[in-house]
Amino acid sequence: MPTLSNPEDVIVQIEAATVCGTDLHITQGVHPEVPLGTILGHEGIGTIIETGANVKKFRIGDRVLIPPTTSCGTCENCAKGYPAHCSGSGENGWLLGHTIDGVQAEYARIPYADNSLYAIPEGLSNEDAILAADVLPSAFEIGVVNGRVSDGDTVVIIGDGPIGLSAVITARLKNPASVILVGIEDFRLETAIMLGADHVVDSARPGWVEAVRKLCPKGGADVVIEAVGKKETLEGAFALVNTFGRVANIGVHTSPVSLPIESMWIKNLTLTTGMLSCRCVPTLLDLQSKGEIRASSLITHRFKLFDTVRAYETFSSASTSKATKVFIGR
Repeated sequence: MPTLSNPEDVIVQIEAATVCGTDLHITQGVHPEVPLGTILGHEGIGTIIETGANVKKFRIGDRVLIPPTTSCGTCENCAKGYPAHCSGSGENGWLLGHTIDGVQAEYARIPYADNSLYAIPEGLSNEDAILAADVLPSAFEIGVVNGRVSDGDTVVIIGDGPIGLSAVITARLKNPASVILVGIEDFRLETAIMLGADHVVDSARPGWVEAVRKLCPKGGADVVIEAVGKKETLEGAFALVNTFGRVANIGVHTSPVSLPIESMWIKNLTLTTGMLSCRCVPTLLDLQSKGEIRASSLITHRFKLFDTVRAYETFSSASTSKATKVFIGR
């Protein structure tokens, strides 16, 4: 049972959480800075049961969405609109399940509650709302918005995980001419079509880059969203993007990659990447509540909180379990 540490804190009784690929990275030793014994999880839903003296926007009993980013709201980076880089929180805004205990628990302490939580619209289910914590905003903010997806674009999304599939959903908000998803799991490729992809390409087969090119009217894409985080997929993104195109990197790379600057400059390419600031979360929650975004099919498996270890096992063996997003609830 956590306790309030600062007057800006709240304590939330957790109703729902989920497992992120970054959580798997932590268990695999990719983030050695995470202290041993830290409660993981940075995507949650719950009810506030206690508030600090300086909390103004929320009250006991409010049902809230807990995203990955925690922000003080007053530092220079927060004032610029980049709470992911909140200096008041430390080196950046990713605290939960990283430098402090996260939300895969019965209760969680949320710092800077007024700037870090979002009220959930009445009637929106936990399974819908939890997707607005990380996968939908990451896909939209770091992929679609950074990639400047616009009317009539040909968009290629590399990666059929929860983020890549969320990019299919959120790219459609910008009215592109065509959305092509590249992935390796047949069950997820089928989901991509259901979510709005015009074409899918199996990257496990040789020649997948050429197969994608043939689907692009101009032989390449206006925007390529890389949602895997591997050398090969980023290289594929650069190979597929047209002159004046944009490569939006969402995938979390855990090892160095070579930047093909020798070909980027002559094509006037733009490469973007970044951490999630969650500025679009209220918009996404509103679109979900209106039924304009339907993403609950991303959740394929459901577990009780006491069975979180099995949720990790299921999510980490997606090829055999056919898991896309796992839901953990009370």
